[in-house]
Formats: sequence, C-alpha cells, structure tokens
Amino acid sequence: MKILKILGVIFLICMLSGIGGAFWIYHWASSDLPGFKNITDYNPPLVTTVYAQDDQVLGYFYKEKRFLVTLDQMSPWIPKAFLASEDASFYQHDGVDITAIVRAFKANLVAGRTKQGGSTITQQIIKRLLLTSEKSYQRKLKEAILAFRLEKYLTKEEILTIYLNQIFLGAHSYGVEAAARTYFAKNSKDLTIAEAAMLAGLPQAPTRYNPYRNYQFARQRQEYVLGQMLALKWITQEQYQEAMAEEIELKSMPDPSWKDGAYYLEEVRRWLINEYGEEATYNGGMTVTTSCNMKHQVAAEKAVRRGLINSALRRGWEGPVANIPPSDVPAVLVEGPQDTENIMDKSIPMKAWVSTVDKKKAVVRFGIFHGVIPVENMWWVRKPNHKKSHEDVQDPTDARKVLKKGDVVWVTVNKAPKKEDGNWILDLERLPKVQGAMVSIKPDTGEVVALVGGYSFETSQFNRATQAKRQPGSAFKPIVYSTAIDNGFTAASMVLDAPIVYANDAEGKLWRPENFEGTFDGPTLLRTALVKSKNLCTIRIAQKIGIRAIIDRAKAMGLETDFPHDLSVSLGSAVVSLMNLSEAYTTFARGGSYIKPRTVLSVKSAWGDELYTSKPEVVDAISPQTAFIIASLMKQVVQHGTGWRARVLGRPVAGKTGTTNNEQDAWYMGYSPYLLTGVYVGFDELTPMGKWETGSRAASPIWVSYRKQVEEDFPYQDFPQPPGIVMVQVDGSTGKLASPSSTTEYFLPFKVGTEPTEMAPQIGGGDVPASDDDLFKQTF
Repeated sequence: MKILKILGVIFLICMLSGIGGAFWIYHWASSDLPGFKNITDYNPPLVTTVYAQDDQVLGYFYKEKRFLVTLDQMSPWIPKAFLASEDASFYQHDGVDITAIVRAFKANLVAGRTKQGGSTITQQIIKRLLLTSEKSYQRKLKEAILAFRLEKYLTKEEILTIYLNQIFLGAHSYGVEAAARTYFAKNSKDLTIAEAAMLAGLPQAPTRYNPYRNYQFARQRQEYVLGQMLALKWITQEQYQEAMAEEIELKSMPDPSWKDGAYYLEEVRRWLINEYGEEATYNGGMTVTTSCNMKHQVAAEKAVRRGLINSALRRGWEGPVANIPPSDVPAVLVEGPQDTENIMDKSIPMKAWVSTVDKKKAVVRFGIFHGVIPVENMWWVRKPNHKKSHEDVQDPTDARKVLKKGDVVWVTVNKAPKKEDGNWILDLERLPKVQGAMVSIKPDTGEVVALVGGYSFETSQFNRATQAKRQPGSAFKPIVYSTAIDNGFTAASMVLDAPIVYANDAEGKLWRPENFEGTFDGPTLLRTALVKSKNLCTIRIAQKIGIRAIIDRAKAMGLETDFPHDLSVSLGSAVVSLMNLSEAYTTFARGGSYIKPRTVLSVKSAWGDELYTSKPEVVDAISPQTAFIIASLMKQVVQHGTGWRARVLGRPVAGKTGTTNNEQDAWYMGYSPYLLTGVYVGFDELTPMGKWETGSRAASPIWVSYRKQVEEDFPYQDFPQPPGIVMVQVDGSTGKLASPSSTTEYFLPFKVGTEPTEMAPQIGGGDVPASDDDLFKQTF
C-alpha cells in the first residue's frame, strides 16, 4: 500500500510537471506572438487593372502579379488539386494535422533528410503572412498555435481562398489567377483538371517545377497530384486517364501594358498616384475604367506616327543608321519582322540591311524577308534645309548616290510580293525627331476616347498632349472672333486687311505683324478674315474690342495660362496644352458650354466597392447663338480655307489651323457635334520645322488620317441651329444683302436683329455704287 502511495505521488508530480512543462513551453512559444486578426481582413498586394471601353484591358500596375479571385470564381478543380497535393485532411483538422506531422517525421527519419513537410494550409498561411522563414522549434510551435487560433476566427473556405490567392507559383505569379494567365493564357475559372494539377504541383518548389523551365519535372509533379486526387476519389478513373493524356499547351496571356495606349495609360497612372498614392496604385488591386476607345486609340497612334514620319521626310535625308559588314547582319535582322503580322503597317518603320545597289534600286534584307527599294521610292531624299520646301529640290535618279552596300536603313512596305518567294517592294523611310500629339474628345460627355503624347512612348514618356505648353497661333483666333461676335461685330462686318505698325515706346521697339502669305486684301468680311486666317484683320478686331475682353473670354472657355496683355494675345501668343485647348473648343462643339475632359470614369476597390465615379462637369461659357455662328464660320474654314483637307470626310466639320512664327508649332483643331479632335506637331525645343510646315500641311493630315478610320462609328450630324439665329445671303464684297449684281455671295448666320438690312448696290441699276471712302467708313 505504501508503495502504491509513493507511485501515486510520483505520478502526480510527473503529471503536474508535465502540465507545468507544457504550460511553460506554450508560454515560451506564444510570447511575442504577432497579431493574426489582420488576416481576417485579407488585403494582399494585388494588380490594379486599367480598362478601356468594351472591357478591353489597357494595362496593369503591380509590384506582385496577383489577381484576387474567390472560390466560386475559379475552376472547382483548383481547390481539389491543391488540397490533394498540400493538405488532404484540410476539412478535418483544426489547423494542425498531428497525423501528417508524425508521417512526415518518419519519412524524414528514414530518408535522413527533410523529405516531407507536415504543415497544413492554415500553417502555411501563418508562415507566409505573419512569421519569418526561420527554421526553429519555437517558430514551428508559434505557427501551430496561431494556426489553431486562426481556425477559430475564419471559415475553411475563407482560409482556402486566402491561400489560393497568396501562394507564389513561380514566373512572377502570385495566386492561382495570375498563374493560370502566365502558364495557360486562361482565367482560373477555365482550367481543366490537368492544368489545375500542374499548378498544384508548384508550391513545393516553384522554380524547380516551373513547366517553362523544367517541363519533365512539372509533368512528374502533376502526375503525383492527379494520383492523389484519384486515391482520394475526388476524380474518377476515367477523369484521371483523360487528365494524364491531356496535352498541356504552355502559353502566357499577353500583357497589353505600355503597348497600344501607352501615353493614355501613363496619364491614368499619374492620376491614380495623385488621388490614391503609389502604394494603392501598385498594390491596391483597383479596377479602373477609362474613356479610352481602343479603335480610336490605335487609329490615333498610327496617324500621329505616320504624320510625323511624313514631316521628317520633308526635312530631307540624314543618311543611313549605320554601315555594317555581313558578319553583323544577324543582329539587325533579328530586330526585323519574323512573320507577316503588322508588316504592312506604314506607321512603324523596320530596319533593313542593304545587300546590293544599282542605279534603279537597292536590294535589302529585313527580318526573315527580302525586299527592293526602287529609286522612285527614294523620292524625298535631299540634303536637310529647313528654309526650303521639298518642291524646290529635284528627286534622286540614281540609287547609288543614296545608298551603298552594308547600309542599315529604315523601310516600310509599299507592296507585297506577287509570288510567295518574291521581294517585297519597300519605301525608304527615316525616323522623326519632330514630335506631336493628339487628343480626341466626345463633346457630349467629355470622354477622352484617344490620347497620344508623342511618336514613341518607349523613347520618350513626356506627354505633349497634357504636359507640353506651346503657342497655338491662329488656332486661338476662334476665341477672338467669338468675343467679337458678342461685342458689336457680325459675320458680315468689314475689317481692313492692310499693313500696320505698333511702337513699344517703353522698349523702343516696333512690331510689324504680317499675314502668313505676306499679302493684303484691303476691306475684308469678318467671315473671310477667319476663313483665310488674316492676322492683320484679327489684330484690328482685338484692338477694337480690347485685350481684356479676349482674355476674359478665353478664361471663361476654360483656358488656364498666363496671358500676355498685348495685342499678340489675339494671334495665339499665350502658351497652352493641347488638352486644355481641346477643352476650350468643346464650347463651340457643345453649343456654348465647355466640358471637362474625362480619362478616368470609375475606380473600384479589389472587393468591388465604388471608390470614384466621374460625372460630366459642364460650365456655361458663351451663348448658343455665338457658338453656332463660330461653328458655321469654321465649317467654311474647311470648305474654303486652310482646313480644306477635312473635306474628304464628306461631313459637316468645323476646323481651324494654327502655325506659329518660323513654323515652330503646327496645330489643327477640328470638330463635329459628336467628336472633337486636336493635333499638335513641333520639336520639343523651339526649332523651325521647315518651310510650309504649317498647321494645314503638318497637322491636318494627321487629323484626317485618324478621323477617316473612326467617322463611320457616328451617324451623320450637323450643328443644330438654336433659336435666335437667322441665315442671310450676303454680298462678299460689301457685307450687305446680296443683290443680283453680287459676284461673290455667302450664306451666313446672324443673331436676330444684327443681320444686314441694306442691299448691296446693283451695277447698272438705280443705286449709286459705293465709293471707296464709303466702304472704309464701314470698315473697322
């Protein structure tokens, strides 16, 4: 009996010691445990996705490539495959699987190394999100304690969702959605059993089992996962056989970022950082919807690139890119086209190597193709001279005087070969140094459907549409003329087109403004002064109505800049951005109110919460009658003036060119009720572009090229005539009502009560013809 008491005491002491020891071990392991409740508000680094219209992806922003998906948004085979591979008893344990730990211990003991792990999926989450990768008993105990606690706070489905979104699966892919896109060019909801099993084999060693690097290892691991799924009876024998036999096609979903619409995407990126900060932009997983229309965007980019190339050609030949021996040719050819996709795109020159040259042609290699550049396709080659127009120089007649063997040059395709093994007919090209930009806005909503900031985003991220400020020249004149219409002028007012000199006594300088053509027409209709872009008429109008009135009008139309307080402001001397000028022009397109341009329409959080919704911001600026009169006059700029190239559309289009001194900047602003498009061309540094590189020649062809590609998307529409407008037939020489003797007549709009009432004199009739003195009395 005494022995039993002693044994009982010893047992009690051992039991208490064990409990105390266990308590001490628990206290030791649980000291300094990190808080785990933030896992319940799972917020991992996620990809921010930027969409164009029609759900087309414009691009992504991220530091870790991870897309958040819930269990019901992925293939049902994905969670089964991962559980079979990593934690088959997931739904039975409470965060720690003792059986798995014992099984792994035995396997590792027999192998003499760490061969298996006993961690559950819950433990893996704890390790990745809360603990370090340190290998120690204390960390393993902490991991087990936290896993047990986490199971009490989250459901199994929530834990599994976190795991499948958090885990690294190689190839810069985090989570099953990113991995599905990277390895199979699919969304996770579309994966087959075989594909899901291959992904599930990656967590143990993402680099070793990466199918792009080690397909055989990845295949072995996939077979193991499929075997586990079959053993667990999660798939049938038939499904197992089909999955084993399935041929896996490795293919990565293309990333559209920084390709088409790169300048637009960069504008959105800067806006997001300004609104939400860099952390949220790159890790927040936001969904951003923009106004970008990819059809418009691609058309705009091609038009700008080709237009700038054409402008560069008019500046002459600067020689080949290089001259290299045949041994270096492969490095050039690898940069060229390897298939016929996009090979006919005239907006993207390709590098070619000249193999032979004779008088009539140069034979070249580009990419995997062979081509010929006929001498007539070198028509533009001449020595650069910005003071001369190309028309002043004869075309080359001998290709040997232009190119020689070994030259590396830029080319585009002129014609495809008639036979499959024949030569492509090529045009000799050069890359432009001149830059340009385009903005295209829907005036009714303010949506920016296209935005181009330069020739190549890859070589220059500076956005000339939003960041550059340049003088708009005559593109500013419609603002001046709209002010005149509201200050006593009409479309039929007579304005004197004659030389004028202004003295600046303070600086001791004289200002002698001139018309672009250097000619003078004398008394001129206000309508004609705008159509022909007469500088001297515009200055006289500005002098009459006052500089302050013009500046106030420009500000009322949304222009934000410092305006010079002198008459030069009427000729567009104040610097503005293309985006801001386009915004101001919506006043004319909308019938009196301007609208703020909108690039970002909405922003949602990773969980679908609405963070931002853009609404149209409209500001009243001028009367509908004044807007209609200016639009009508600008339609005549297209029909009879410098905007003539836009006539090819065969639609009611209003437009205005702009050219600054020495052809340093060229503009074309054109609009219809449904679409307003502005184009700018010029060097980044104030440099002359060359003789006749005007808004009409350098900018308007770009505008036309773009609009021809998108015009069919809109119904035929003219500017609606508002109440208070009367249309009158006017004599082009006097501004009076047209008479039977009028040789030139214009059908012009007037505000009711301002239309002319006196008829122009009839030759041979009873009226006495007006004298020159009488005419000048009517002329401002």
